[in-house]
Amino acid sequence: MKHTILVVDDELNIRMLLENFLSQDYVIVSKSDGVEALEWLEGNLPDLIICDIQMANMDGYQLLEKIRQRGYTKHTPVIMLSGTEASKERVKCYKLGAQDYLTKPFNPEELEELIKKNLFPVHFAVKW
Repeated sequence: MKHTILVVDDELNIRMLLENFLSQDYVIVSKSDGVEALEWLEGNLPDLIICDIQMANMDGYQLLEKIRQRGYTKHTPVIMLSGTEASKERVKCYKLGAQDYLTKPFNPEELEELIKKNLFPVHFAVKW
């Protein structure tokens, strides 16, 4: 059974890129903002969330806070995407509970490794 990844990004091209890149190995659910994502999360539980920071209606920081406040998504791994390399944004994401932070444009191979690291943490230890 494939793991489910929720992708939350207001840029259609990023959502499509991630769907095309990841859909062979994972079930991908795409939402265009935090409000849509929260509505979907009411009845669904993904194995991982990939979330943009700058979005309309509800930004990635607000969504991350809400994800961490909910009992059933509290421990769901979250990888944040951002168009900026600013250290303060990265630190803020970590303080809010994100596992990883990746800047756009991102290297698909790096994203793939971050996904594996979060979905299969033992796989790295076994290879070492």
